[in-house]
Amino acid sequence: MAFAQTKTVTGTVKDAKTKTPIAYATVAVVGAPAAAGTSTSTNANGEFRLVFPTSYVKIRASYVGYDNKDAFVTNDAVQSKEILMDAQDNMLEEVVVKAQKKKYSNKDNPAVALIRKVIENKEKNRLSGQQYAEFDQYEKMSLGLSNLSEKFVNKKIFKNYQFLFETDDSAKTANKYVLPAFIEEKMSKVYYRKDPSKTKQYILGDQRAQFDPKFIDNDGLAAYFNKLYEQVDIYDNNISLVTNQFLSPIANSAPTFYKFFITDTIKTSQPWLVELSFVPRNKADMLFKGQLYVTLDGNYAVQGANMTVADDINLNFVRDLQIQLKFEKDSKSRFYLKTSTLGIDFSLTEKGMGIRGSRTVNYNNYKVGIQQADSIYDGPSTVIAYNIENKKAIKSLFETQRPLALAQNELNIYHNIDTLQKIPSFRTFMDIAALVLSGYKQAGPVEIGPVNTFYSFNPVEGFRLRIGGRTTEALSKRFYAETYAAYGFKDQKWKYFFSGTYAFNNKSVYSFPMHYIRASYKKDTKIPGQKLEFIQEDNFLLSFKRGDNDRYIYETNYGLEYKKEFLNHLAIGAGFNINKQSPAGSLTYQMLDENGQNKLFNELNTTELSVNFRYAPHEEFYQGKIYRTPIFNQYPIFTFNYTAGIKGLAKGEYNYHSFNVGAFKRFYLSQFGFADVTAEGNYIAGKEIPFPFLTIHRANQTYAYQLNSYNLMNFLEFVSDHNASINVQYYMNGFLLNKIPLIKKLKLREVFSFKGVYGGLRKENDPDDPNYGSKVFAWQRNADQIQSSYTFGSEPYMEASIGLSNIFKILRVDYVKRLNYLDHVDAPAWGIRARVRFDF
Repeated sequence: MAFAQTKTVTGTVKDAKTKTPIAYATVAVVGAPAAAGTSTSTNANGEFRLVFPTSYVKIRASYVGYDNKDAFVTNDAVQSKEILMDAQDNMLEEVVVKAQKKKYSNKDNPAVALIRKVIENKEKNRLSGQQYAEFDQYEKMSLGLSNLSEKFVNKKIFKNYQFLFETDDSAKTANKYVLPAFIEEKMSKVYYRKDPSKTKQYILGDQRAQFDPKFIDNDGLAAYFNKLYEQVDIYDNNISLVTNQFLSPIANSAPTFYKFFITDTIKTSQPWLVELSFVPRNKADMLFKGQLYVTLDGNYAVQGANMTVADDINLNFVRDLQIQLKFEKDSKSRFYLKTSTLGIDFSLTEKGMGIRGSRTVNYNNYKVGIQQADSIYDGPSTVIAYNIENKKAIKSLFETQRPLALAQNELNIYHNIDTLQKIPSFRTFMDIAALVLSGYKQAGPVEIGPVNTFYSFNPVEGFRLRIGGRTTEALSKRFYAETYAAYGFKDQKWKYFFSGTYAFNNKSVYSFPMHYIRASYKKDTKIPGQKLEFIQEDNFLLSFKRGDNDRYIYETNYGLEYKKEFLNHLAIGAGFNINKQSPAGSLTYQMLDENGQNKLFNELNTTELSVNFRYAPHEEFYQGKIYRTPIFNQYPIFTFNYTAGIKGLAKGEYNYHSFNVGAFKRFYLSQFGFADVTAEGNYIAGKEIPFPFLTIHRANQTYAYQLNSYNLMNFLEFVSDHNASINVQYYMNGFLLNKIPLIKKLKLREVFSFKGVYGGLRKENDPDDPNYGSKVFAWQRNADQIQSSYTFGSEPYMEASIGLSNIFKILRVDYVKRLNYLDHVDAPAWGIRARVRFDF
C-alpha cells in the first residue's frame, strides 16, 4: 500500500526593498488543484504555513501592487522560505499631497468623478444587492502584549514564563518581543435574504484560549474584543471601530469629507484597476486614509482596500490601525469579499508596551440566488449549531477544515494559556487582579467583598463598617448565597442582608442566560429616590454629598424573585416583597388628624407583587462579579414593569398599581458623534397613597455625574404619581474642538446633555388638596420648617450640561445648569460634576 507523502513549508513574505512583512499576501502551490492546504494567506506578520504533497516543487506569492514571486522548495519534510516581493514600477509607496497654487476642488476632478461612480454602483456590488446569498465564514482573532523590551522580558519575575515570549519580527528595532495571550476561531455557515432582510449565522465550531472563569468572564471578554475589532464592510456608509464610527471612503457623503487622487493604473490585473488614494480634509476627524483599487469594467467595484487613520485623529490609546480588504471575482464577474483583516495596536504611550490584536475574516463558497426554506432564516440572527461539550469534535473540525493555516505562534497560544494557569504564581497574580478590578477576594469556595463598601459614612449612621461575601461555583453551581453585616456607630444599629439563589440552568446566576429563583432578607438604610446602577449605595466615594442629605429610611424587606432570560435577549421576571419601613434622620411620616393636629407614623407596611419584561435585541455586555457592563450598539432596549400593592396581605396597608415603561436607544450620527436617548413613563393608580410608595424622582447630591439621575435635584424634592421623562447624552467626539488650533492637540471631546421630567399628583394623593390633604402624608420640611418636597407645577423640571470628556483620556467634567424651580429651598443653580469614563 502506498501512502501519500507531504511536506510542510513555513516562511515569511516581505517587501524586497524595505524588508517589511507583507500581510495577507496569497501563497499558493504552483500547479496544484484548488484544495485545502494548497493555498493560504500570510498573517499580520507576513507569515505563512503550507502542507502539500512532495510532488510539487514550487510556490508562488502574489499581492496587489507587487509582481508575483515564485520560490522552489525541496522534498525535505519541514523547511522554511523567505519570499521577497518586488513592488511594481507603477506602484507608489505613499501619496504626498503638497499645497499648490490651485486649491483642491471636487469640481472637474476625475478622482471625484470616479468615486461618485463607485458610490453610484455600490448597491449592486455589495452582498445586499443579491436577493439570496450564502457562504462559509471563518473568523480568527488574536491578541497579545506588544513592543516588549529585552530588559522587560528578562526580569526575574518572568523566570518561569519565558515560554510565553516570542521575538517580534515586525518590530522596527531589534530585541523586541511579543506575548501572545488570546486567540479565538469561529467557523460558520451564513445565509442572507434581502426581503424581508435577514442574515442568519449558524456557528459550526468555536474555540478559544480560555482563562479560569472565576477570574474572567471569557464570553464577555470575547464580546468586548469583537466590539473593538468589528467586521469591516467598505460598502457601509459608516464603519464601526473601537466603539467609534468612521465614515467610509465610499459613503454617500464621502466627497464632502475626503480628498481623492488617482495615483496609479494597474494593468497586470483583469479587469484593469485604478488605484484611488484618499485622505481626510480634516486630519483630526474620524476618517480613514489609504487606497482603494477600483475595477475598470463598468461595474466600478472595489477589488481591494488598504486603510489606516491619520496621526492627528482623536482616538485614544490606538498606536496603529491597519485595514486590508481583498475581493475575488466569481464566474459572473462579480466581486465578493474574500478576506478582511483589521489590525490594531493599543498603547498608553507611543513607544511603550502595548496590546496588539488582529481579526481576520475569510469567506468561501459564495452562492447566490438560492432560496432556502423560511425555517433557515427564522429565529435569532446567530445560532450555535454544534455540541459545545464535544471538545474533541470541535478541535478536529478546525484541524481539518480551517481555511487559513495558523502560524506556529498562534497554535502555541492554546497550549500556553493552559500551561500558564497551572503555575501557582500566575494564579496568585490573577487573584490579586480580580480583587483590584472586581473588589472581591477569593477565599476557597467563597468570595469576600466588595472592598469599596467596607467603610463609608452618612449623617444617620455616622461611620459605617460592613463585611460581606458570597459563595462561588467551587461550592455549588446551582446554589448561591450572599450576605453582609454592617454597623453604624452613630445610630448604633446593626444592618443585615442574606440571599439564597437557585439556578435552574446549572450556571452562575450572573451568566447569560440567567434563570433562577432567589429568596432574600434585608434590614438596612435607604435614601428615598436614589437608584444607582453598577455601584453600591454605601460605596465610600458616594459618602461625600452636598446640602442636607439626612432623610433616610430604615427598611426591612422579605423578597422572592424569579428571573429568566432567553437567547433572543428577552427577559421576564416576577417578584413578591413584604416591606416595612420607618423614617430615619430628619425624615418624617406625618398627617393631620381630625382635630388638625400632626399625627406621626413610625412604621409603614406594604406587600407587593410585580412582573417585569426587558427586551434588548442583539445586546452585548461584559459580565463582572455583580454587574453587567453594557457594550452599547445601535439596537434599542425596552422595559416594562408592573407592581401591585395589596392591602390586607401579610400586613400590607395600601392598594395601588404602578406601571412603568422605558426605552433606550443609541443614535449614531457619523462624523457628528452619537447620542444616547432614554425615554420613560410611569403611572400609579390608587388613592391616598403615602409618598414613599409613589415616584420619588431620582436625585443626586454627590459630586459625581450620574447618567440616570438629576444631578442638581435634591433628595425627595419631587414626588408624582404620573410622569414622563427624557434623558439625552450627546457625545460629539471632538468634532468642534478638533478644528481649533492648539486646543485640538489636547484631544478633548465635547459632551452635552439635557434631562427633563414632568408629571404631577392627582388630587387624591396631593397633600395640598383641601379634600384629601388630611388623608396623605404632609410635604417634607427642613430644619427651619420650610417646605422642601413638592410635586411639579406648570412646567417640567429641566437641567442641562456642557462638558469636556477625554481629559487625561479617562475623565469627564460637566458644568451642569438647573433651568427652573430655582425658588425651591436649597436648590442649586449650577454645579461642577465629574465622571470617570474610559473610552477609545
